[in-house]
Amino acid sequence: MGGSFNWPVTLESGGIVLRPIRYRDRREWTELRSRNSDWLAPWEASNPAPGGGLPDYRQMVRSLKSQAAQASALPFVITAWTPGRQSPAMVGQLTVSSIVWGSAMMASLGYWVDQGRAGQGIAPTAVAMATDYCFNNLGLHRMEINIRPENGPSLRVVEKLGFRDEGYRPRFLHINGEWADHRTFALTTEEVPGGLLAKWLREPHG
Repeated sequence: MGGSFNWPVTLESGGIVLRPIRYRDRREWTELRSRNSDWLAPWEASNPAPGGGLPDYRQMVRSLKSQAAQASALPFVITAWTPGRQSPAMVGQLTVSSIVWGSAMMASLGYWVDQGRAGQGIAPTAVAMATDYCFNNLGLHRMEINIRPENGPSLRVVEKLGFRDEGYRPRFLHINGEWADHRTFALTTEEVPGGLLAKWLREPHG
């Protein structure tokens, strides 16, 4: 099974749109992150190097675009149609990263969503769309999501979608200034033969 890497792409379902992140998104992205700073701080990736900091917005987008050009990442923002707007509003970010080809055919996925839109099915829908694209269009075999054990909202996303809990990874990533434990969840294409999005939309959920 295999596919071809095409970028940029836009994915949409039920008014939720995944589209590539852009340099001109800086103002909207910065405002959204600022409004959610307390909500996101406990899960924020950090730089373990002494005195190390995170890239600014332009550096982040440049790095993500470079990774996409190398077929190793899909850098999306999550947007949603809302009444009174002529275009979808940004409500979060989703990045498929660490794409490995060859005999592995796998990737990792990370996401965050505006606190004011949490619990509305946006994150599960976005994760399902991105996973289906990786399985069906890129020909990947496995999607992995690593989550802090204390991150209840993200844990509910993978639980709703049926990602398999593969266990504990001590001190796995540098988060919010320290090496933090994570739990790993994964899904392979054989587990969702009809597609993850179809499964998510078909099953009742609250």
